[in-house]
Amino acid sequence: MNEPPFRVEIEGIEAPAGAENDAARRRRPWVGIHFDCCGVYARVYRDGAATIYEGRCPRCLRKVKLRVGPGGTDSRFFRAE
Repeated sequence: MNEPPFRVEIEGIEAPAGAENDAARRRRPWVGIHFDCCGVYARVYRDGAATIYEGRCPRCLRKVKLRVGPGGTDSRFFRAE
């Protein structure tokens, strides 16, 4: 059921700026973080080098960084206290 979105090309009509970047972002690996500081949830995306997941609380902008490495975890959801 996870079919990639289809693409329609109409001669004379260009895709909006950043459309290709949006599609690439949807494919980037992410983890879910619940930020206790503000009681909100956000996705944090992996960097291009596949070494860290880095993001911020959407309300107070508190930073969170998760390193990728051997002996890690398979968990997809975390809590930042």
